[in-house]
Amino acid sequence: MTKTDTSSRAAAAGPAAGPTTLEELERRVTAHRDRPSYGHDALIACDRLVRIFTTDGVEVQALQGLDLLVKEGELMALVGASGSGKSTLMNILAGLDVPTAGAARVAGCDLLAMDGKARLRYRREVVGFVWQQTARNLLPYLTAAQNVALPMQLKGRAKQKTERAEELLAMLGIAEIRDRRPHQLSGGQQQRVAIAVALANNPAVLLADEPTGELDSATGEQVFAAFRRANEELGTTIVIVTHDQAVATEVRRTVAIRDGRTSSEVLRRTEVDDQGKESLVAREYAMLDRAGRLQLPAEYTEALGMEHRVALELEQDHIGVWPDDAER
Repeated sequence: MTKTDTSSRAAAAGPAAGPTTLEELERRVTAHRDRPSYGHDALIACDRLVRIFTTDGVEVQALQGLDLLVKEGELMALVGASGSGKSTLMNILAGLDVPTAGAARVAGCDLLAMDGKARLRYRREVVGFVWQQTARNLLPYLTAAQNVALPMQLKGRAKQKTERAEELLAMLGIAEIRDRRPHQLSGGQQQRVAIAVALANNPAVLLADEPTGELDSATGEQVFAAFRRANEELGTTIVIVTHDQAVATEVRRTVAIRDGRTSSEVLRRTEVDDQGKESLVAREYAMLDRAGRLQLPAEYTEALGMEHRVALELEQDHIGVWPDDAER
């Protein structure tokens, strides 16, 4: 696209706005009040989420106004470099940490307003969690079936626990190991039992932190197949934090976090050509947050020498972005 001159850019922005009347202000206020709230139809809604840690008097902003929406029934992945904020976000969604500011709601639960008792009930009934360390997910002195039954017993569902435990182990393809203890199981079997434990109380959301991080690729595929089966057969919403690119490409939606904010998103869909052959098509998007900010990919800005500020131009169907040329 050809770069236009300064006058053209000014024209593209439109005529200067005239004085605003009281009637116009009232109309804007009414329109804003009647607009649905952000994330009103999402199962998970994070709005300008902030988390600040203080260590030895030094503040570290792990989350810097992060926005994220997850719909009911999704199976998605969160990716990001170490220190990006993805583990902090996962701990907040799991009810293990409390945000400093912003808003976060999961299945109608306000994560900033809950007291200790409500937070315990939230972790027990609303979310399930699978840790990366296989040994951390299971009690070593209980069998696989007993581990799965324990969350139901704590919730007061003792009558249903045996049948439900056997159903979950069978669904995940490990019914034959129901009477074995964790030390008698392989790493992949332990993680699938852990998934069953997390699903025991039929949570609205299942969260998993690097669930294949300690497994080889073949075993990791088996574990991910278990997540997919839980998503498809039970309708459970599943959010997976992972460094494993093989896992990230297996989901329909992958959200990248950078510097404490969502930076980009990859959506995948199946297309059918004229011969009836199916293919998976992926497209990457930059995330535009509620404050109007987006993170341009580093390889793009470096290639064009973009630093500090850029020039913008509004076109009919897109926005043009150019390196600053004020001093050239």
